Amino acid sequence: VTKARLDREETSFYDITITASDLGQPPLLASRVLNVQVSDVNDNAPEFPQNPLELYLMENNDPGASILSVRATDKDLNENADIAYNLVRGDGLQHDMSAFLNINSDNGNIYALKSFDFETMKTFKFHVVATDSGNPPLSSNVTVNVYILDRNDNAPVILYPINTNGSAECVEEVPRNVNPGYLVSKVRAYDADIGYNGWLLFSLQEITDHTLFGLDRYTGQVRTLRSFTETDEAQHKMIILIKDNGNTSLSATATVIVHVVEPKEAFAASNTKNTVTSEDENNVTFYLIITLGSVSGLFIISIIVLIVMQCSKPSDYTSKYLQDTNYDGTLCHSIQYRSGDKRYMLVGPRMSIGSTIVPGSNGNTLVVPDRRSRASGEVRAQNNYTPCNEKRSNLKCAH
Repeated sequence: VTKARLDREETSFYDITITASDLGQPPLLASRVLNVQVSDVNDNAPEFPQNPLELYLMENNDPGASILSVRATDKDLNENADIAYNLVRGDGLQHDMSAFLNINSDNGNIYALKSFDFETMKTFKFHVVATDSGNPPLSSNVTVNVYILDRNDNAPVILYPINTNGSAECVEEVPRNVNPGYLVSKVRAYDADIGYNGWLLFSLQEITDHTLFGLDRYTGQVRTLRSFTETDEAQHKMIILIKDNGNTSLSATATVIVHVVEPKEAFAASNTKNTVTSEDENNVTFYLIITLGSVSGLFIISIIVLIVMQCSKPSDYTSKYLQDTNYDGTLCHSIQYRSGDKRYMLVGPRMSIGSTIVPGSNGNTLVVPDRRSRASGEVRAQNNYTPCNEKRSNLKCAH
């Protein structure tokens, strides 16, 4: 009977000695040695010696070449220690590059199926899983962080002078009376690489007069070294070389042509440029004024239309044939046609705007002034029309 669990990975073989003795005098005994071999079960998963792994890979690698080999160990035996390697695909990483990789399931060699570009992607990671052949199988995984290293594979790109028809060339006009140190031009360039591979230096590859112009090797500025004389040529040409500091240096060239002009000509050229700029600014101002004027005109027209509509409304403040409800729910109107200052009278609980109360009435007789122009032959109505409900004795009809 075992006193504890047996672990083959700790002790795989036991020698057990069994001794039997009797109780006689003297006692006799016999012994026998048992050799116990502990069999293996799949109780250990594969293990990687390091997790995560880091891989530094130069860009522009050869597609199909091996870039890394991973190894895992298993403490079990036989098929329980038989390990197969696989890439974890579609694991939700931001840059899932497993589609561009392949792995040998037997030995863990990893191959790149494409060439990686540092300028496009600088780092990515993927996962490798190692699974044994036990029952049930056990597995573990490792994360591989890949860092793409820059290679000097990008030549300098010239921003100024602008490259046209495959040649970067510009023409600069310089007054003849400028002082030494005058800024003639500045060559601008950049390199997509980093470090020394992207560090640019400028140099004069060709120049007509070395005593007249100088070039700053770090900034690309071209300046005059001395004043111009009457014997100096009116045109000078410089070819500027821009190169990086990679192990295999890459370069580009720019051409600067300098025209030495008299001060009046330079001033005229400057005025021409300023005039063109001023005309463009004036055109923009003119269009802005037109736009603002149109908006203001539409606003004023809208205000005028609203005023006219308000003024064109009828100013009759009287209401014809009002139906006023009496206190007991009945309708009673008293209308009297008269000549003179009064046109008709309404009897009811309300008063209209501009109406007057007949003196001596009880407040239920409303007299409205006649605002119509009096025509000749004004009709005088002598009869009173009182559409009152005769059954209502508590209502008064005005005459």
